[in-house]
Amino acid sequence: MLRPRQNSGFLGLDDTHIGARQRKVVPHEFVLDAIAPLSPQTRPMFGCLAVYIEDKIVLILRDKQNNPADNGVWLATTKDHHQSLRRELPNMRSVRVFKKEVTDWQVLPTDAPDFEEAALHACELIIARDPRIGKTPGTRRVFKSEGKKAKKAGKPLKRVNFGKSTGKDVGGRDQRRPGRANR
Repeated sequence: MLRPRQNSGFLGLDDTHIGARQRKVVPHEFVLDAIAPLSPQTRPMFGCLAVYIEDKIVLILRDKQNNPADNGVWLATTKDHHQSLRRELPNMRSVRVFKKEVTDWQVLPTDAPDFEEAALHACELIIARDPRIGKTPGTRRVFKSEGKKAKKAGKPLKRVNFGKSTGKDVGGRDQRRPGRANR
C-alpha cells in the first residue's frame, strides 16, 4: 500500500530538534491542498514528489535548484490527450529532462505566467476524475530470460508485474500460480 501524505519523505519545516536531519519542503504544496478531498498519497521519486490517487499516479511535483527547466507540476498523461489538455492548459509542454521532443509526461512549468491557475485547473480535472490525467503503474514489457536474443529471434514478450506485492498483475490475474483463477 502507498504511504499516506503525512508519512512521506517530504515533511514540513516544524522540526526543532537539535541535530535532526533537515526536512525537505514539499514543492508546490498548494496542489496537495487542492486535491486533499481525494486523500492523495505521496512518495519520493527521482528527487521529486510523486502524487497518487488510489492506485494511479497523477502528478509529480518538482522544484530542483540545479536544473530548474522542468520545475513545476508534471501531469501523468498520454500523447493521445496532449491536444485536448493543451486547449485547457496552454502553457503545458513535454518534460525536457527526458531528452525527447514529445513525452507522455507533460509539465506545467513554474516560469509560466499562469502557473498557479493552470496547476489548480489540473487539480480540478483530477478531482472530477478526468480520464486524461493519471496512469496505473505496475506492468512493463520485458524480454524472456534470453534478453536481446529473444527479440532478434522474434520470440514473444511476457509481462512482468513490478507493482504491488499482491501477486496479481494489473488485470487482477494471479501471477504467483499461473493458470489459477482469481480468489
